[in-house]
Amino acid sequence: MPKITFIGAGSTVFAKNILGDVMQTPALQDFEIALFDIDDQRLQDSEKMLLNLKQTSQSTCQIKAYTDRKEALRGAKYVVNAIQVGGYDPCTITDFDIPKKYGLRQTIADTVGIGGLFRNLRTIPVMLDFARDIQEVCPDALFLNYTNPMAVLTNVMNTHGGVQTVGLCHSVQGCVPHLFEHLDLDPTGVQYKIAGINHMAWLLEANKDGVDLYPEIKRRAAEKQKEQHHDMVRYELMQKFGYYVTESSEHNAEYHPYFIKRNYPELIERFNIPLDEYPRRCVSQIEGWKSMRDTLVNDRNLEHSRSHEYASYIFEAIETNNPFRIGGNVMNTGLITNLPKEACVEVTCLVDANGITPTFVGDLPPQLAALNRTNINTQLLTIEAAITGKRDHIYHAAMLDPHTAAELSMDDIVSLCDELIEAHGSWLPAYK
Repeated sequence: MPKITFIGAGSTVFAKNILGDVMQTPALQDFEIALFDIDDQRLQDSEKMLLNLKQTSQSTCQIKAYTDRKEALRGAKYVVNAIQVGGYDPCTITDFDIPKKYGLRQTIADTVGIGGLFRNLRTIPVMLDFARDIQEVCPDALFLNYTNPMAVLTNVMNTHGGVQTVGLCHSVQGCVPHLFEHLDLDPTGVQYKIAGINHMAWLLEANKDGVDLYPEIKRRAAEKQKEQHHDMVRYELMQKFGYYVTESSEHNAEYHPYFIKRNYPELIERFNIPLDEYPRRCVSQIEGWKSMRDTLVNDRNLEHSRSHEYASYIFEAIETNNPFRIGGNVMNTGLITNLPKEACVEVTCLVDANGITPTFVGDLPPQLAALNRTNINTQLLTIEAAITGKRDHIYHAAMLDPHTAAELSMDDIVSLCDELIEAHGSWLPAYK
């Protein structure tokens, strides 16, 4: 029986979407769905929820929870990863509170910046443990990474883990529908092209019936900027750099040096930037889980409609050889010609029985490639720190981060990193 293994299966709502989709897909019946999580209670919750879904969907998939990760992986054809190392408490709290002492404010802190850097440093060793298990018990598996920071972790699994990995993010498939809805435009029949890096990919083209829609997009966006709304950072970037970016304004506010500035506090209000957004979101989700757990886990009539998540469509395309198009995070094997070959890039990929085949993009507009490189610099130095174990490279990664460098001196950055390393304690390996 072929196997799909879900690591981090205690993410019960996300597991419902991904694995509920699998059970809704005729070509994926008779797969074993193997669940693994380090939290036994959450693992049991997800197993129970999926057994209810299996019954209501009349799926012939087999659901099995494992307490041994290697056994969960053994023989897997596909592996889905959705872990969070360190969780909200203590690690996310640490990632926000200590930088705040230095005057460095963040919104989400899961991609680059100080928060993204330390999330990477505590996650990479765990991911490389996964890679060693995969090499031993399912070396041909396709690894689908949903965990942030997406670009670095996908890069590490491919280049240092030796595991065939594609990174998957919601921001690509949501980009055009989100933008068009906000601008009161009809997305039906729109052809578009997106490429760049994760959370900073660019809507390069948007056409309908041969007509370039960008002039109208920009005209309507300029009108929207006259009043506060949820997407002001992205519209400002589009106005100044010419193109709309895939990921949300609260994310992009901290990827650049232009928006969150101690000396210009009025920018926070002007661009409607939600500082400390991720901790608030975490607290809300934790409270929400308490109230929804009983219904989600114990509802014998639980139903599910196939979601927009890519995973089941990827599996289906490979199993049936019916092609499907995704926005995937893959290594830059000459795909975007003015970004470094060492980088992980986000491009359109074709999925069929041959697996994941990325498409060629060529040069990005030079200003967009330049913006991407500012984040790639930190990504690559973070990988260098994790692989070599050298503390200096942690400093280098932080000093090259656009937002951090715009706010703090080099001495303060070093002190901040040292304090974060100490505070994380055993969540991090030793750095020399």
